[in-house]
Amino acid sequence: MKALSPSLLHEVFKSTPLSRIEIFTPFLNEFLPKYSINSTKRVAAFLAQIGHESAGFIYTEEIANGSAYESRKDLGNLEQEALLAAHQNYTTTGKFYKGRGLIQITGFYNYRECGKALDINLIRQPKLLSLPLHAVESACWFWNKHNCNFLADVDKFTSITRIINGGVNGLADREKLWKAFTKVLE
Repeated sequence: MKALSPSLLHEVFKSTPLSRIEIFTPFLNEFLPKYSINSTKRVAAFLAQIGHESAGFIYTEEIANGSAYESRKDLGNLEQEALLAAHQNYTTTGKFYKGRGLIQITGFYNYRECGKALDINLIRQPKLLSLPLHAVESACWFWNKHNCNFLADVDKFTSITRIINGGVNGLADREKLWKAFTKVLE
């Protein structure tokens, strides 16, 4: 798979300023091979998913304030360490560990695991995932951790959406992006 160019990404994300795409392109070219996101099927599915989650590289932080995650025991947001870190930052766990990065890493458990994998302290500094470098690598890490390369290889795009979204929100948009990227990457 050849390197991505800002102009290729802009063919699909037409409404995203090219200057914004240029910020993320070098990190995509660095991390996609590292995480074996290295075939047309894998790259197209990955770009479609992160494209939907980030509205075409516009957002690296969830628009909602995160309050919906306050009582999410399954995300670890009621763990003592999470509560303490949020309290020390004068906020609540849902807001502190809301979705960030191009794939929207959400919740204390995911931040802890991602931080260990990327060797950064996301427990105390979750906003690091909003930086382009970490936004891209965290998305690649999540994709790899959940075996999405295999799912892309066998065209299980809806299964990938469920893993990333917890449901199928935005499936039509994600599929539209998937088809568009499959076409421009061929």
